[in-house]
Amino acid sequence: QVDVAAMVRLFGYVDVTDTGFIVAVLSIAFNPFFWNVVARWEHKTRALSQTFGSPRAACYCLGAVILLLNCVRSHCFTEAMKSQPKLEGWDCHWTYYSGLAISAVGTLFVISSFLALGFTGTFLGDYFGILMEEKVTSFPFSILDNPMYWGSTAIYLGWSLMHASPAGLLLTAVVAISYTIAVLYEG
Repeated sequence: QVDVAAMVRLFGYVDVTDTGFIVAVLSIAFNPFFWNVVARWEHKTRALSQTFGSPRAACYCLGAVILLLNCVRSHCFTEAMKSQPKLEGWDCHWTYYSGLAISAVGTLFVISSFLALGFTGTFLGDYFGILMEEKVTSFPFSILDNPMYWGSTAIYLGWSLMHASPAGLLLTAVVAISYTIAVLYEG
């Protein structure tokens, strides 16, 4: 038997009907859906490459849109956390510094992934016909698959812990589920 009392208590701190929370969930789910649909559409039609005059220019524009959407997602995530109650038992130095450490590891994975892949490798250049010479297997790809996705998830987890936010933890789970679906779709 599973004791769900802790989960019930945790969800007692989260108002999933709050408009800000719903907007955060939608922005989290929208981002990977958007970039996968647009990238596959580009791969089939080359419409963006034609519109922007080259595959590289189109990839850079899509990358800029993805970065903007990620800023919106992070803002919505933060606002949803701020509008919901904190878990008082977690509002301490130990939880804060644990969250900071998890965010730092996540940031390491995201930045090192970007440096290993470059801009076009990070932002779906392969769908634009911009291919890398070989598969990247250096750090962080030598540690785990999809380090940018899991690094981003770790950043949100750390951010949630730093703010002692049950809503943030639930939203982090939505991030992880969204990326899991994206990995299945992309694979």
